[in-house]
Amino acid sequence: MARKGENIYKRKDGRWEGRYKKGRKENGQLKYGYLYGKTYTEVKNRLYSYKLKYQTIVQLRGESTCTYKEWAFKWLTQRQHCLKKATYSTYLYKLTKYVFPTIGLISLNELTSEQLQKLIDQWQYHGLKPTTIHVLYQIIKKSLNEAYEQGLIIQTPCQRIRLPKKQKVHAKALTRAQQTKLETNVKALPLYKGLPVLLALNAGLRIGEIAALRWEDIDLDRRTIHVHQTFQRVSILGGVERTQLIFDRSKTDCSDRVVPISHTLHKYLKKWKRKSKSRYICSNKSTPCEPRLLTYYFHKIRKKCGIISVHFHQLRHTFATRCIEANGDVASVSKLLGHSSTQTTLDVYTDSLIESRQRVITQMDQAK
Repeated sequence: MARKGENIYKRKDGRWEGRYKKGRKENGQLKYGYLYGKTYTEVKNRLYSYKLKYQTIVQLRGESTCTYKEWAFKWLTQRQHCLKKATYSTYLYKLTKYVFPTIGLISLNELTSEQLQKLIDQWQYHGLKPTTIHVLYQIIKKSLNEAYEQGLIIQTPCQRIRLPKKQKVHAKALTRAQQTKLETNVKALPLYKGLPVLLALNAGLRIGEIAALRWEDIDLDRRTIHVHQTFQRVSILGGVERTQLIFDRSKTDCSDRVVPISHTLHKYLKKWKRKSKSRYICSNKSTPCEPRLLTYYFHKIRKKCGIISVHFHQLRHTFATRCIEANGDVASVSKLLGHSSTQTTLDVYTDSLIESRQRVITQMDQAK
């Protein structure tokens, strides 16, 4: 039994059922919601508010009832051809771990800025670092902007969102004495163990770039290194292994760069090339040496030198700091490091640049 035009039906179990439109599925078919009551009047009264609610949602936000999780998977698939393998894996891992459990089952046209703000507040409450929260939010924002571009939603919920303030990263370099001690010790080791440290200190390479470096990337005659790929371990979901190693192109277009080889580095690269039997510079096997092992070698050297609480990435910071101390201009240092902009360099190396500016003022005073 049904009341014509009202979408209210009498069920066999004696209850009344009301049906209302929530929007459209991915295939274009209408998606309905249902509510139940003991009497026709009860269902009719409740149904009116539901119909009004979803009419408003469709008018203001769009028709798509695809869940955020369904859309995010589709978006990643669409973007897979232009994303680095490591980036794709990182996006999938972060979405699955931090985003889907909370908003994954919410329809695109029902996802609001309030729900996103609540998710961000939860991350803060559970102690996620501000930088991690910014990364997670940017992934969500990219996916929802694409949903907007494709007409799935009329407006993006990524509006008036309050994010925690990022903590400024202040690069801490090794002292000159520490650097000398480290370089002296690594030169006494088998060069596939010592060269990673020399490459970071003298060329500013990231550990993933060092692991991926091949002899064909180095021109010893012109004294240049072409950095254009990386070998790194990324987090994955499912299966026995929690991480996997990925060979990929450089971090960004700016990371694809040419770095001049210093006199010291040239000497040891030339020496190692005569002995090396691997295609990969920092390996004594046919395969590249994974970053975790290179880090292990570094910490053994560091401990032997009596240097405490220093991580491998600080070697790259040390390279940058020495460049600035040698009055290197910010644009050149930024290019050498493979930063996406000079602003990144300015943000990270503010302290070193201030010292450099102070020297300029001192020199000016002395010249008077």
